[in-house]
Amino acid sequence: MLRMSKLADYGTVIMTAMARDPGAVHSASSIAAATGVAMPTVSKVLKVLTRGGVVESLRGTNGGYLLPRPPERITLAEVIAAVDGPIGITECSTRPGLCIQEAVCAVRANWQKVNRVIYEALRQVTLADMAGPTLRAVDISAIRARSIPSRRAGATPLAHKTIDGGHA
Repeated sequence: MLRMSKLADYGTVIMTAMARDPGAVHSASSIAAATGVAMPTVSKVLKVLTRGGVVESLRGTNGGYLLPRPPERITLAEVIAAVDGPIGITECSTRPGLCIQEAVCAVRANWQKVNRVIYEALRQVTLADMAGPTLRAVDISAIRARSIPSRRAGATPLAHKTIDGGHA
């Protein structure tokens, strides 16, 4: 299963909360209250995000955390990479030399293509998008049924099969 780390997920939640008031200096406690994420976790994630350059910290009595750029210019790819490092679904997707099978791997180029598509999708979503109104859920089963061609003539798209293998 493709999944980002829990800390990267918290990073997006925290930064989305900050993006809702982008000019403000946010305290860790106010972010914890706004997001429901435990204070120790918020503090830990803010340190990682600061080291990654997607959050700035200010010291002193009026200190706290702020976005270094407008939310429209900070992407999910940047947030996730700040927490998890380079985005890659396989070892060889991020940089060469990490896999001993690299030279003979028949699927490496395809995994790199998949990785680029995922990375580009994450680059196209900004904190402003995340902070905006929640999009309504879309039932994609009908779209999937139309867009995935059957491999054999007369085959029923998977979206229309029932759990027992029969047809709906």
